[in-house]
Amino acid sequence: MSKIFAHEPDAGRYTLTVDGQLVALADYRINGNSVSFNHTYTQPNQRGKGFAGEVVEFAMDDVEANTERRVLPMCWYVSDWFDAHPERGGLLSR
Repeated sequence: MSKIFAHEPDAGRYTLTVDGQLVALADYRINGNSVSFNHTYTQPNQRGKGFAGEVVEFAMDDVEANTERRVLPMCWYVSDWFDAHPERGGLLSR
């Protein structure tokens, strides 16, 4: 299984491609010093395999490593991801 993670800033999204097929994405918008993650999607036939969590983790790693911005989880999935990863709470916008 070949996984490729990508940040597509012009499209405002992070993606995960598996074996050449887009399987999951996390959409965002920049709002000043915050990154609002407003939508996470996994292809229906790929759900339940952890792909959404992987693309969200990749996105959070990228935000943390490459920006000074904080995350505003507008999407329920991203909010739940932070609940499951309290150690990453420093990334949250207050």
